[in-house]
Amino acid sequence: MADLKLSETRDLTRIERIGAHSHIRGLGLDSALEPRAVSEGMVGQTSARKAAGVILQMIKEGRIAGRAVLIAGQPGTGKTAIAMGMAKSLGLETPFAMISASEIFSLEMSKTEALMQSFRKAIGVRIKEETEVIEGEVVEVQIDRPAVAGAALKTGKLTMKTTEMEGVYDLGAKMIESLGKEKVQSGDVIAIDKPSGKVTKLGRSFSRSRDYDAIGPQVRFVQCPDGELQKRKEIVHCVTLHEIDVINSRTQGFLALFTGDTGEIRAEGVLFIDEVHMLDIECFSFLNRALENEMAPIVVVATNRGITTIRGTNYKSPHGIPIDLLDRLLIITTQPYTKDDIGKILDIRCQEEDVEMAEEAKALLTHIGVETSLRYAIHLITAAALACQKRKGKVVENEDITRVYNLFLDVKRSTQYLMEYQEQYMFSEASIGDGDEDGTNAMLS
Repeated sequence: MADLKLSETRDLTRIERIGAHSHIRGLGLDSALEPRAVSEGMVGQTSARKAAGVILQMIKEGRIAGRAVLIAGQPGTGKTAIAMGMAKSLGLETPFAMISASEIFSLEMSKTEALMQSFRKAIGVRIKEETEVIEGEVVEVQIDRPAVAGAALKTGKLTMKTTEMEGVYDLGAKMIESLGKEKVQSGDVIAIDKPSGKVTKLGRSFSRSRDYDAIGPQVRFVQCPDGELQKRKEIVHCVTLHEIDVINSRTQGFLALFTGDTGEIRAEGVLFIDEVHMLDIECFSFLNRALENEMAPIVVVATNRGITTIRGTNYKSPHGIPIDLLDRLLIITTQPYTKDDIGKILDIRCQEEDVEMAEEAKALLTHIGVETSLRYAIHLITAAALACQKRKGKVVENEDITRVYNLFLDVKRSTQYLMEYQEQYMFSEASIGDGDEDGTNAMLS
């Protein structure tokens, strides 16, 4: 018998795309809002993270509506990472809209309209609804299909139970279709919204946890509900004002989505604007006015600019932001990372990108990060892993780091190269100055 060749298998524990900040899980603070040295993907920047934690607590307590926060620091000091940490810590219920200031100028709408849309995406509304639900563990789903095609619609029975009672419900075609879409089977704990007939799978009963040898990580086990099968329950829906705008543009309107007794409760959200110095004077004037609105979200902006020209004017200002708006901002500064911090961040990124690296290679990469930049050192991780793979190695060594370091230039070496070979590039100042009159005029035209 010929030898069977087994195909190579890979562990798919994480299938999402790895991004620049995919390792961030939160701000890395304890219950007293004190920053841990290394936690939730965050390293260093203790004072900035602590300040962000205080802002976060104010957001959760609803005491900071209409305020604005500026995160200012040098490039590559973790400004966007802090904003991502805030978003992760807020959870899914609090809206967090994230835009870059340059997006405002590339959309097919006016600048102020684009900003207003971003504001409304960042303002959340909780809709509290009281409705009747049938909640319990599915004992049996019995569906009777017609023997002849085109005969009467299929019918069925659904048996559900709680810890105290059991009931049987007749099913129509619509309910059978809903149960099929949710893939409801015996042992699932479900909730059926009585007015609308919507089926929600809450999880799988603990009593059925031993039914299968292998269970996926997405399976959630819950206790069998107690009390009566039919009960009145309060449900909270979280939507943004932008989603309400979209729904209201349809014929049925917004409140048609809800079937019970609804009451509206306002919730706050966060709008993060990166590279805020790219906004112009019109946008800054709009922000000034919008922050005074009672329905304004918390605005967090970030910039890496020092004293620079305000876009749309000839005036200079700190961070390229007008003084009147700058006066409204709570300013958080980030500091350059130390050598130890860079080493820890590179270690986290190696784990995130699933790259095994020798300690000597990590030390070399850390040294490169100190001499050049953290971002450049992070870029070399995957490139070094590919170089290691090409020589059929399993652990990234110094030779792999050196090889990719020579292949890809950092900013300093690229600038030095340009200085040496400037005359060979088109439109360089040297070539224009040294050229003849006809050649100079041709290039300038």
